[in-house]
Amino acid sequence: MTPIATDRQTPLWTAREALEATGGRGPGDWQAHGVSIDSRSLLAGDLFVALEGPSFDGHDFVAAALAKGAAAALVHRLPEGLPEGAPLLLVGDTLEALRGLGRAARGRTAARILAVTGSAGKTTTKDALRACLSRRGSTYASAASFNNHWGVPLSLARLPREAAFGIFELGMNHPGEIAELTRIARPDIAVVTNIGLAHIEYLGSQEAIADAKAEIFQGMSAAGSAVLPRDDAHYERLLDQARKAGIGRVVGFGRHAQAEVRLVSADLYATCSAVSAVVLGEPIQFCLSLPGEHHVMNALAVLGAARLAGADLADAASELARLKPLKGRGARRKLAVAGGECLLIDESYNANPKSVEAALSVLAKAVPGPGGRRIAVLGDMLELGAGAADYHRALARPLEAYGIDRLYCCGPMMAELAKVLPAGRLAAHEPDSRALARRVAAELAPGDAVLVKGSLGSRMAVVVEALEALEGGDEDGRRAPRAANGS
Repeated sequence: MTPIATDRQTPLWTAREALEATGGRGPGDWQAHGVSIDSRSLLAGDLFVALEGPSFDGHDFVAAALAKGAAAALVHRLPEGLPEGAPLLLVGDTLEALRGLGRAARGRTAARILAVTGSAGKTTTKDALRACLSRRGSTYASAASFNNHWGVPLSLARLPREAAFGIFELGMNHPGEIAELTRIARPDIAVVTNIGLAHIEYLGSQEAIADAKAEIFQGMSAAGSAVLPRDDAHYERLLDQARKAGIGRVVGFGRHAQAEVRLVSADLYATCSAVSAVVLGEPIQFCLSLPGEHHVMNALAVLGAARLAGADLADAASELARLKPLKGRGARRKLAVAGGECLLIDESYNANPKSVEAALSVLAKAVPGPGGRRIAVLGDMLELGAGAADYHRALARPLEAYGIDRLYCCGPMMAELAKVLPAGRLAAHEPDSRALARRVAAELAPGDAVLVKGSLGSRMAVVVEALEALEGGDEDGRRAPRAANGS
């Protein structure tokens, strides 16, 4: 899903507004209709922000951005080779200036601001919220997973003036990061999806992870509302932090008898779920087009937050039947192999123990074709700290419980899992995703249902690209052109 289309005739930022927001200096006669940090995707009329990172320095691309029609460039040093009179907004530090734009955008908007954090499901929940609230008014959501120290202020800086709702994702891998982001976003409604093991290497314990996620409350006022996972082992810890922050209303979601957004029943199918729930006292039955109980729980959080934001419950629930799985987060595709077709479930964007088990439960519901197998292709789960080997070996249990026929895996930690699997279940272990991609692509057979998942640093998208190079189509059987080989 994408943010709402904005009227490119109405300026998002005037030069005067940008100068005031950033404390910079420069000409005051330009208007920007968007904000970009990438000269490759910049549109004419955008303000180009030259961020300096570990691999690239945006100042090296200012000339290219202006040549493409950038309204102005936000810089903290003067790039060489620019024409005289180039529209530059000079500041002390471009990242801090971007934060200034974000703060100013938040200060001027009348939109209800919602923020989503959690160990898994943030992006899917954010995009589902966007769909549900769009029935109520013009709704903007941050692009992709723009949830870090530059992604959140950039997303706020892009918030359209006319938006009725703004939805933002807040992420972290160290303490204090969400605290900084929430003070910029200042959400009216905060959603915590769950507390898992992601980034435990840096935080040390799940309790510390819960505390880091609870930092989201620090940017909220007493008029704000929090939507929390009632079934989570750390719910009381989150609740206590919300109360200490003075949050006016806390709503729990889950199966728990005291959950204000309570799951009554869920029938889980291969490609969808039929759900019955009670949302803030209102009973509702709906179809969720994303399979798996983890998505059901996310949907409860979405409906609770949407209702708190003023959405009609039936309207919001109807949108949940129209959601499409995102690339890297459950997208499905039919692939042509010698003698027939197989199904690819792309979960390659990221992984932690809880999300891998959830993905395996979805694979378990997939119906292979005649003679087909349920195949998991897994890469290392990263940032798990001293317990990483144990967490990987523990995946043997859900592989067995969900009846996964074959496992292909790669990476040093997945080697630990390979050691404890029976020979009949382990198909192959390779050192990296590129070697594994060739192996999987060569050995897929008609009727197979194959899941690909791993942490982003494991580069499991390489496997997906190799499989997509096989001529195929989408899940409805429509043919797609042969892609470039990514193996």
